[in-house]
Amino acid sequence: MTVTPYDAVAVQYAEFVGPVWDGDPLDRAAWTAFADYARGRGPVADLGCGPGHLTAHLRSLGLDASGVDLSPAMVELARAAHPDLRFAVGSMAALDIADGSLAGILSWYSVIHTPPAELPGYFAEFARTLAPGGVLLLGCFEADGDVVTTFDHKVTLAYRWPVAELARLGAAAGLAEVGRMHREHTGDERPFRQGRLLLRKP
Repeated sequence: MTVTPYDAVAVQYAEFVGPVWDGDPLDRAAWTAFADYARGRGPVADLGCGPGHLTAHLRSLGLDASGVDLSPAMVELARAAHPDLRFAVGSMAALDIADGSLAGILSWYSVIHTPPAELPGYFAEFARTLAPGGVLLLGCFEADGDVVTTFDHKVTLAYRWPVAELARLGAAAGLAEVGRMHREHTGDERPFRQGRLLLRKP
């Protein structure tokens, strides 16, 4: 459960992630590609939206974007910073979103605290809520090799994932891989390779 740790550091986290998330051209390219796939097809959800930085960026890319986060403090910050956008408290394991209603889901480092045994349930929710043709973009800290590993995230325990394993879990939930990207860490980021995975619901 990550609610209490993130509630406790919500303000500091919001101050940190803004410059980090705004800074890398490859990440911006991934978000733009996601937007190009989803634009004009319906609403998109930023799951694990935190203080709403990326929800607002998706809106700037022409998407009907809303955010969901497990932390009430994060949602409060998101609503204050972006009063024209919709944010709700909720769990990715049981989304209050209708079947097949989303053109896209952004899950940007929002499954990194999920124990591996629980992640198939998250992918099942992603698949349930995506419309046919809808896309899912995942961002993660990438593992070295083929084994999921843990590390001290400072907020709470986190996991590094092989992108190929995330693709396998997506396929098991009925989501087909569109593409993947890797980049090295920069600046104040954790010293791990960064993975991005784009999946589509057939």
